[in-house]
Amino acid sequence: MNELEIFNQTDKEIEELETVQKVLEYAMKKEKLENVSFNVIIVDNDYIHELNKNYRHIDRETDVITFALEDEKDMVCPEGKRVLGDIYISIDKAISQAEEYGHSLLRELCFLAVHGFYHLLGYDHMTKEEEDVMFALQEEVLYECKIER
Repeated sequence: MNELEIFNQTDKEIEELETVQKVLEYAMKKEKLENVSFNVIIVDNDYIHELNKNYRHIDRETDVITFALEDEKDMVCPEGKRVLGDIYISIDKAISQAEEYGHSLLRELCFLAVHGFYHLLGYDHMTKEEEDVMFALQEEVLYECKIER
């Protein structure tokens, strides 16, 4: 059984999170994942700025940061369970990017969550080829879940 927890660590009420959860559950099914666990944590710009500064050595806020536990060589998981890690999303950045890109907050949150999900699975976008693969997977999930721009 898959386990996905979404934590809102802000003082904002975010009604879109129920749909974000459904989209991520769909992505897990699409990827045929079983017995995986991961978290999505919604934070503000100050919090994600500190994470970015401390872990990536980039002194500014960002929209999403993932901590993929399977990248850690010393990670020990319960038998038969994959603990993927954590996805941190800045609600402040999500709101401003939704406005900037001219789409809904729901679209932006779903995009960031699915983007983080594929990072947890080991996908990246450091090269054009990697980006093409990762972004095609993301867009397919969003399209199939009817999350439009």
